[in-house]
Amino acid sequence: MDDLVCRARVFATRAHGAIGQKRKYDGQEYIVHPEAVASSVMNTGGRPEAVAAAWLHDVVEDTPVTLSEIEAEFGTEVASLVEMLTDVSCHEDGNRAARKAIDRAHSARASAEGQTIKLADLLDNARSIIRHDKGFARVFLREVKQLLPFLEKGDRKIRHELIGLLETWEKSRS
Repeated sequence: MDDLVCRARVFATRAHGAIGQKRKYDGQEYIVHPEAVASSVMNTGGRPEAVAAAWLHDVVEDTPVTLSEIEAEFGTEVASLVEMLTDVSCHEDGNRAARKAIDRAHSARASAEGQTIKLADLLDNARSIIRHDKGFARVFLREVKQLLPFLEKGDRKIRHELIGLLETWEKSRS
């Protein structure tokens, strides 16, 4: 494993572990999610910077770690990718629909690497939500479907897998 990727794995594991973060539905250590996202990005042939950002993609959003700390530890490139993946909306921006629209516009501006990480993130989250919370899955998958047109630059294989998951979900509901 590349040194940058290894350092990102350790950093993300510590950051999520320090706040006792667990997966919402199954109680697993939270780090299983960034690990799945990083694995997907690595399997697309992602550069070490992209794989490192995949490990770190939720750190700024979910822990006290700041983008400045990510930049100091991992450099501008990784920090830039993490910024692309960090939701920019806040509760003051309105209801969930309004916040998601702001975050979609932010995701649309992400680079191809940023969008690939985002697609891998959505795919792993969708699998978990479908398995553990069918009620919320309706909301989440509708939002994913609204976001997909903005992620055209991302990896086609992950995108296709996510579209297939959405189609399977929709067929199972009809």
